[in-house]
Amino acid sequence: MRGRKRSNILMASFLLVIVMTGVQCGGDKQVAPKPRAYPKVEYPEKAYRLLDTLFCPFQAEVPVYAQVRRKENYFDQKLNSECWLNIEFTDFNAVLHCSYDNITDQNNFDKLKTDAFKLVDKHNVKAQYIDRYEIEKENGVSGFLFKIEGPVASATQFYLTDSTDHFFRASLYFNTRVNRDSLAPVQAYIDEDINRFIESFAWEN
Repeated sequence: MRGRKRSNILMASFLLVIVMTGVQCGGDKQVAPKPRAYPKVEYPEKAYRLLDTLFCPFQAEVPVYAQVRRKENYFDQKLNSECWLNIEFTDFNAVLHCSYDNITDQNNFDKLKTDAFKLVDKHNVKAQYIDRYEIEKENGVSGFLFKIEGPVASATQFYLTDSTDHFFRASLYFNTRVNRDSLAPVQAYIDEDINRFIESFAWEN
């Protein structure tokens, strides 16, 4: 009995040494950090429809998967124009905020253009750089498209005008924390829709 007990003790000690050795060896291993994973995004097939609105003096194409909602108030204030819209990309938790103004003596073209550039320049604090693309179409539509790189709230903005009567402005916002690495593919996808909107934009006679 005494010999068997001693044998059991030796066997237990041997196993303990093996386990401890394995733990020590494992402790020397460096665990590589897992790459950051972002949620998989399902992209709808590209298809467009004419913007269905009777209260705006223009027409343009929007994606069939986008919801268009009219805005009647801005910060609890009644809007002077009926043509303020939200084009909602619900699949991507993003909104294209759109506003329209009649050009008047008080609300003249130079003022509206300056205001549009000021709204873009507000992002200079966080922006790495801002690209400006001039828009000049044969149907009397002109303006600028702004692409803002960096951790900014709105990376795509633009305005369209005829310089005499109409001024339309839009800016894209994501209803989520700004993370350009994860948003970049979605941003590029929606930018295609914005380009289509601009290309199809026309003032109504």
